[in-house]
Amino acid sequence: MFLLAAIIAGASVWKFDLIKTVYFKDQLTMTGWIINGSIVALFLVGILRIIMIFFSYSREEAATARFVRNQELEVENPLEKVSPKSIIARRYLVMERLFNASTPINQGALAATLLANESTRTSLPKYIANILILTGVFGTIVSLSLALLGASDLLENAVDVGGMGLVIHGMSTALSTTITAIVCYLFFGYFYLKLTDAQTNLLSAIEQVTTTYLTPLFVVEQDTTLYEFTGLVRSLQTLVKQMQVSQKVVTKAEARMLTAVDDYQNQIEASNKDMSTVIDLLKRGFRLKDDE
Repeated sequence: MFLLAAIIAGASVWKFDLIKTVYFKDQLTMTGWIINGSIVALFLVGILRIIMIFFSYSREEAATARFVRNQELEVENPLEKVSPKSIIARRYLVMERLFNASTPINQGALAATLLANESTRTSLPKYIANILILTGVFGTIVSLSLALLGASDLLENAVDVGGMGLVIHGMSTALSTTITAIVCYLFFGYFYLKLTDAQTNLLSAIEQVTTTYLTPLFVVEQDTTLYEFTGLVRSLQTLVKQMQVSQKVVTKAEARMLTAVDDYQNQIEASNKDMSTVIDLLKRGFRLKDDE
């Protein structure tokens, strides 16, 4: 915007003689000054409003990017370093409030409300864009009226120099007001179009973030419930399979423990037999009786 304004200013300085002839020479009345001044004032008001909205949308985009970064990093507070007045922060708080109140969340209604609110912010630039070219037409009509008055005086008195001057003044004013309105409209219309593009991109980003990050947190729908229930069933199936595997392992361990017990009992019986044999051999060796 500033680059284009600098180019227009440079062209105006370069062709200052032409501008002086069209806008300042042979101006018998203040009509041209008033109409051109009104057009320029209306143009400047609209440009100032567009610049303010551009800065506002820049802050909104930064807040949205920060919110997405917090979600990606899984920060405990999703609104950390996010302006509480930003659109994404207000959307998060509204959805959280509705979720805590067990109220169904309609994203379409939220999107429509946001679009209506943002449309009111651009109502003044839209109005100026619609009437800016008409101001040039109005100036042309007024200037031609002055020219007709001069022509009428000229026809009444063939030597009336003032009438001829008024005709020239009227035609010059009509030309200047038309040029002013067209130039202002071209400049203003381009940046108003860019403003609507920026607004559309911001609103689409808000809805995309809502769908991607906020809906899974706060929206409970039938399809979502069925999907989660299906995931739960799959998790239970996996758990049952793990339990079956564990049961098999436990069964094998029990079998091994029974085998170990049987082996231990067999070893004890063998040990008792060996002990009886040793005792019998000792009795025989020392010639002891069974009761001794």
